[in-house]
Amino acid sequence: MATKKLLVVFGATGQQGNSVVTTVLYDSKLSSEYAVRAVTRDTSHPAAQALATAGAEVVSADMSDPSTLPAAVSGAHTIFLMTPTDYIGDTRSTETQQTKAVCSAAVDAGASYIIWSSLDNVTKGSNGKLTKVVSFDIKEELEQYIRTLPLKSSFYVPGSFMQNFTGNLAPVPSLTGDGTYVLSIILKPDTQLPLIDITDTGKWIASILAEPDKYEGKRLCAATRLYTLTEMVEIMSKVSGKQVTYQHLSEEAYKSSLPAQIPPQTQEWMVEMFKWNRDFGYFGQDQGEKVKWAAEQASGQLTEFEDFLRKSEFRLA
Repeated sequence: MATKKLLVVFGATGQQGNSVVTTVLYDSKLSSEYAVRAVTRDTSHPAAQALATAGAEVVSADMSDPSTLPAAVSGAHTIFLMTPTDYIGDTRSTETQQTKAVCSAAVDAGASYIIWSSLDNVTKGSNGKLTKVVSFDIKEELEQYIRTLPLKSSFYVPGSFMQNFTGNLAPVPSLTGDGTYVLSIILKPDTQLPLIDITDTGKWIASILAEPDKYEGKRLCAATRLYTLTEMVEIMSKVSGKQVTYQHLSEEAYKSSLPAQIPPQTQEWMVEMFKWNRDFGYFGQDQGEKVKWAAEQASGQLTEFEDFLRKSEFRLA
């Protein structure tokens, strides 16, 4: 029996990493080709223990501690790598240090392939008009760095998370007190968002793992499809049984609606992120074609927004 290739997944207990691990473990073809090592800081966490029960090798490592990384990537053939955004500190510095430490260890270990969870560069894409969305910029900057390494690579670029609209962007009761709900941000009603159920991540990574040479150097702009805000509130109304409308806010009105504890720097980041979506498109120029092509590459049925809300038991009290 041929030796399996080792897939090392960083952030294995997060939404993206967990999806990658479980998708591979439960896919008969991929699981016969790849062994999976799940990397997490806390191997005692219930999510880590669940991955071990499912068949993953679970190991402890911290991307901020380079000394822990050689053992984590030892014997790796392919690495799925993402870095979490640091909304409080200097995320550019933190993510750069973490990514370069993992990549250095991967090259030293003789790894063959990296799949990097990337994003678009807002500063470059807006021709310098928007400069505050560092959490996006740094992912693309590190993508360019990874492209220079002496190993193969491909790039998974997730769209706007459906999860956001059951969390911090969920509709709120109308101020009229009439029992209706309002979704209010600075996007225009016809702005198109590429929505993704982030737990679908593994469906794109599975395709890359199955045919790595086909996707070498390519970017998969991952989303189920484009949705307008008008369509989204109609779906929310249908699923919740409550009337949800969309309200287009000015930038100042949106800022004033944010909780006071959100730092001014974070408020500016949030506003510019929405302006990027509104004025340039989440995936920039030709995002419709990018999303369509990437959706066609996914392995398995992608989650529609209505199905996501029903799965999440979306309710408006």
